Amino acid sequence: MNWHPLTSAEQLDTILEESKHTPVVIFKHSTACSISSTAKSRLERQWDGASVDHIKPYYLDLLRYRPVSNEIAEVFQVQHQSPQLLLIQDGMCTYDASHLGISIDSMKKSLAV
Repeated sequence: MNWHPLTSAEQLDTILEESKHTPVVIFKHSTACSISSTAKSRLERQWDGASVDHIKPYYLDLLRYRPVSNEIAEVFQVQHQSPQLLLIQDGMCTYDASHLGISIDSMKKSLAV
């Protein structure tokens, strides 16, 4: 899994544009939370071999970039959670899961064919 750091609200414009051509995920992670660390580890283990290499993964460190998380909630009309995984397709959030409910298999069911 090759994370792309999400560090500014301006990157959301790029993500919106990218999502029109390829699915994008945003993982919001609190580096101080053990549940978030567990969810991130599970996500990374599930990613390999899940046939989701066409999805571009972004990683947001919530403690360093909380204003970016607030912007994500506003732009994609989702309630802020941590940890949280969002699937963005065609400029819209089509999957939103948090905590230990984050699952690659569940996310894949939301992929546009």
